[in-house]
Amino acid sequence: MRLHLIVLLLIAPFFITAQEQPTAFTLEDAVNYALKHNYSAINADRDILDAQKQKWEVIASGLPQITGAVGYQNQIIQPIAQFPSILVPPEFLPEGVVQDPDTFIPIVFGPPQTATASATLRQQIFDGSYIVGVQATKSFLSYSQNNKEKTALEVRKAVVEAYGNVLLARESVAIFQKNKTNLEKNLVETQKIFENGLGDEESVDQLQITLASVDNQLKNAIRLEKITLQMLNLMMGLDTENPTTLLDNLTSLTEQNMDSNFLTQAFQIENNIDYKLALNLNEQRFYELKLAKSRALPTLNGFLSYGANSFSDRFNFLSPGQQWFEQSILGLDLSIPIFSSLGRSASTQRAKIALEKAKTQLTEAEQQIRLQLDRAKSDYTFSIEQYQTSKENLALAERIETKNEIKYNEGLATSFELRQAQTQLYNSQQEYLQSMVDVINRRTQLEVILNQ
Repeated sequence: MRLHLIVLLLIAPFFITAQEQPTAFTLEDAVNYALKHNYSAINADRDILDAQKQKWEVIASGLPQITGAVGYQNQIIQPIAQFPSILVPPEFLPEGVVQDPDTFIPIVFGPPQTATASATLRQQIFDGSYIVGVQATKSFLSYSQNNKEKTALEVRKAVVEAYGNVLLARESVAIFQKNKTNLEKNLVETQKIFENGLGDEESVDQLQITLASVDNQLKNAIRLEKITLQMLNLMMGLDTENPTTLLDNLTSLTEQNMDSNFLTQAFQIENNIDYKLALNLNEQRFYELKLAKSRALPTLNGFLSYGANSFSDRFNFLSPGQQWFEQSILGLDLSIPIFSSLGRSASTQRAKIALEKAKTQLTEAEQQIRLQLDRAKSDYTFSIEQYQTSKENLALAERIETKNEIKYNEGLATSFELRQAQTQLYNSQQEYLQSMVDVINRRTQLEVILNQ
């Protein structure tokens, strides 16, 4: 017992390590991890496995099928037949019984207990719906694979957005903390000036209003940082409380995603996942039309049955000497559709209409995808321009705020002018951070359409 305990203590750290979840991720690592562990991605893999099993299920329905049956009956009260209402040979009548037409004699036929055992082999020889069903399984499997691809693209997009939101929240916290520290310093200095009779109370009030606003924004940013990190963990398939560390920073990711040459890449609409799914819909509607037509064809099935019956006054069917009477049947079943009151015709016409609708939807999807591409390129270009503008505006706002702070300390600017400059700086800071996240997200959106 002591030895077992020692072994358990030695191997326990290895099990604990194996169960620990990773904590440090670059954006690429986070995407790769999510593609394997995201809940939707896991179920998409299961959908493909389910489609493969469904394909074999359809194929197997046309292969030989063997069924067995075993039966047992015990007639507790046996049915009575009356003689002479039925014809019975004289040798089967009890001794001394005369075949008098006017006399009815009750007769029991057979022993009370019966056992049967049989096996039947069935083989489908021709069925048009089966042929169409086998052909359609390829389309269904293709749909499942395309759906998995779409899920992977959506997971990637969601992880990129969540990753960027965490970085945005953290950068916001850092900026708000820095702004709060500067405001607290200014407030202390302004209060001393006011207490010495060299300033007015309004200046103190203005700084207190600004500080209270920044403090609220800081608290909200701290809460958002936790929530966005939990959302990222959820997208990656991790526990929401996992202490995930982000190895990339917002600036480097923005620079990596700024590539104007990306806008000039050739677009193959056949690679777009929404176009592939629209094609899948057309294939499904095509096979549905073939299935409707196939219902007008005859079906032919063959079967071979073998079985045995046994009879007894008591249950001794398992005894070695019990007699069994064999039987076997070989046959064919031919079913020919003749008249359905135009029901099959209506079903076929509906399938044709559905196929025509699918073709129209494919054309519409193609136009929508091309429009989405143009919109995504425009948004991506605008995000790059907006980032560059926001970066320049932030530098200008910082210089304006610094000059106004110097003027305020020298008595050349009012507290209102200082607060206005500070508010402009804070807005520029948030616009700059948001512009970086937009560059990353717009690039990802464009990649989804291009399927890259």
